[in-house]
Amino acid sequence: MRTTRIILAAIAVTALTGAALTACATPPDGRPVVVVSTNILGDVVDELVGEQAEVVTLMKPNADPHSFEISAQQAIILREADLLVSNGLGLEERLQQHLDAARETDVASFVAGEVIDVLDYSEGDAAGMPDPHFWTDPARMTDVVDALAVTLGEIDGIDPHSLETAVADYRSELEGLDAEMVASFEGIPDERRALVSNHHVFGYLAQRFDFDVIGAVIPGGTTLAAPSASDLADLVHAIEETGVPTIFAESSSPDRLVQALAREADIHVDVVELYTESLTEAHGGAPDYLTMMRVNTERITTGLSS
Repeated sequence: MRTTRIILAAIAVTALTGAALTACATPPDGRPVVVVSTNILGDVVDELVGEQAEVVTLMKPNADPHSFEISAQQAIILREADLLVSNGLGLEERLQQHLDAARETDVASFVAGEVIDVLDYSEGDAAGMPDPHFWTDPARMTDVVDALAVTLGEIDGIDPHSLETAVADYRSELEGLDAEMVASFEGIPDERRALVSNHHVFGYLAQRFDFDVIGAVIPGGTTLAAPSASDLADLVHAIEETGVPTIFAESSSPDRLVQALAREADIHVDVVELYTESLTEAHGGAPDYLTMMRVNTERITTGLSS
């Protein structure tokens, strides 16, 4: 019945893509299908299940999780998955209707934001609302992995012993990453442990590694908002007061506002690109979560120490 629904829906969308869609949603070897909203979580799920499941990541490399949308074909796959993994906490703004629709058809669901200690935004239009950018803290990502392992272990077709080994290995990687970040950030002088970015993405990192977030060009937690003239003026003042030498721009979002802000400040301020919300293609600078975090750690350390 599940395969029949996929085929009929795919034909209704387009006959040209029907065969490819059915092949993706129902692997010929009978493996379960795990659909993941963001590419950061997609990488983590893939590390845990390996070849035991077909992992379908909806968000393309270099996309903005706040604004990316999916095709009709992807929406069909989502509704026919054995498990749907999403970030939650309002991150997938343009995707939420599809996530809700899938849950209403009883697709098994795992929401990462429901298994962590959530921080709220402390300023801007989003003050008091939950911050979805928990992956900037490896310790919280470890919490996600632990909870996700339980859910994955309940899927028919996934071997519990292989899963247990993969989870233990990846937990070790996350613990090593956390230790590396602590050691690297210790080299930043106390007076320079201040972060400015194009939007509020560093709350969890700041709490874990003792930074101050002094502001963001775009107020609130979404890249879909826009700053006012007074927002920019307040941020320029904060930069001048703290003397922060570097501000950071997310690779998936245009950095024109950050560059303009740097020009407005009455001091020399560098603008450095980070990979904070999306992975890149395999040949890019952040092909997986662990690499992304290591690259960002090196760039933040260098940018605030020089």
